[in-house]
Amino acid sequence: MAKHIVLIHGAFCGGWCFADIMPVFAERGWSCEAPDLPYHVPGPKRKPAPQLAKQSVADYTRDMAEFVKRLPEPPVIVGHSMGGLIAQQLAAQGLAKALVLFAPAPPWGVLPSTEDEMNLAKGLMQASPFWDKALNPSFDVAKGDSLASLDADGQRRIFDMFSAESGLALFELFFWMFDKQRTIAVDEANVTCPVLVVAGSEDKVISAVTCRKVAALYANATFEEAAGRGHFLIMEEGASALAGHCADWLAKVVTN
Repeated sequence: MAKHIVLIHGAFCGGWCFADIMPVFAERGWSCEAPDLPYHVPGPKRKPAPQLAKQSVADYTRDMAEFVKRLPEPPVIVGHSMGGLIAQQLAAQGLAKALVLFAPAPPWGVLPSTEDEMNLAKGLMQASPFWDKALNPSFDVAKGDSLASLDADGQRRIFDMFSAESGLALFELFFWMFDKQRTIAVDEANVTCPVLVVAGSEDKVISAVTCRKVAALYANATFEEAAGRGHFLIMEEGASALAGHCADWLAKVVTN
């Protein structure tokens, strides 16, 4: 049986963010690939590609769909944050054997659940107009939200690998109610594969409450809350053990 996993990263990141968990899946016999989304060049001091500002979540999903279609059969898709939303859209196209979603961005129609989530959107509004630009990451912002559960050395090490991100994609994610195209919508009824949603109890970006709402959208979903973990749970201490737990789940639900 071919055992393929495609891992899709979130905003401001790259395939590098799965470095701590990919070896765990590989040890279980999975062939893993973690492609970068278009124009995501690591290093916050690098000048963003001009094309990045025009990238929509729809472009990212289309690019990842082309990537997974190269495989002989639908893979397991692992998604983190924005990559989790892309993974949901791919599953709705019948392109996933199963989903493992770490702190997934919610699809169109799911409102923020916590003050932290709302403050993140407010922070974006202060960068106005941001939706037609490529935005560089801010260390002061990242250490207070996405990287809040890492120590100071870990925060700096990971942040130094961040890339710029499309303001258009961020607009579609955070202000979906103003997007007439409904870019981040998911045809929920078409997601029939097994889905595991893993949320960090201390996540300040996408709360466990919101992640539970995501899991509730799908008929074949399991929700788990990881105590003490934040948004970047895939690179926090204990990430390998968390990946091992997810691999155990996959062994139960993926039978062919």
